[in-house]
Amino acid sequence: MRNKVPEVTAIFWITKVLTTAMGETTSDFMVHQIDPPVAVAIGFVVLAASLVLQFAVKRYLPWVYWFAVVMVSVFGTMVADVIHVQFGVPYAVSTVGFLVALAAIFALWYATQKTLSIHSIDTRPRELFYWAAVLATFALGTAAGDLTATTFHLGYFASGILFAVIIAIPAIGFRFWGWNGVFSFWFAYIITRPLGASFSDWLGLPPERGGVGIGTGLVSAVLTVAIIVCVGIMNRDHKRASRVPALAVNASVE
Repeated sequence: MRNKVPEVTAIFWITKVLTTAMGETTSDFMVHQIDPPVAVAIGFVVLAASLVLQFAVKRYLPWVYWFAVVMVSVFGTMVADVIHVQFGVPYAVSTVGFLVALAAIFALWYATQKTLSIHSIDTRPRELFYWAAVLATFALGTAAGDLTATTFHLGYFASGILFAVIIAIPAIGFRFWGWNGVFSFWFAYIITRPLGASFSDWLGLPPERGGVGIGTGLVSAVLTVAIIVCVGIMNRDHKRASRVPALAVNASVE
């Protein structure tokens, strides 16, 4: 099985942030337009279908991979919100809980596979660990973003600025201070969630909730179009990159 995750490039990070933002507003839109238990059930079914498809393919396919990421984003938001709204768990508690869960996933992943690198997601166990970690990062990021915005009363825009500053830390650490690449990647990956979600909440939610009031439905629609464009670009580049080795092989045979 080939490595089943994309290369870490600028378009990867842009798309990742877009998915975190889109998942936040789409989850909010669904639970306000549909009976919440039904919305969560729909989110779970579509997530399960996207992951079945992702596990079924034997190599990285951009549209399959990013479809799964989008659904993890939507359902991860729902999980974090249900824990707070339906069960009354404070964001501070759920943030710590998701952080512990993520740490446990990483610990078990490293103990059994001796690596956390995304460049070696080429076996079924590593793929399972990878997606478990991705789901945990989305739930953790949702809780952390709501923690700063509501519990700490920073508001969504200020929270977005805060996480924009935080996400620069692993980039600077990797570039100038020699930080470990795997650590830097997962650090930044976790922060993309509250970064995108904070700004999408700010744009979509009504003014009485600290937002601009554009509407979660409209924001989700615009973000979905942006994600489709980005995935189209990655699909084009992926096809070009796949043709190069084939051409090289043919040339060597000739």
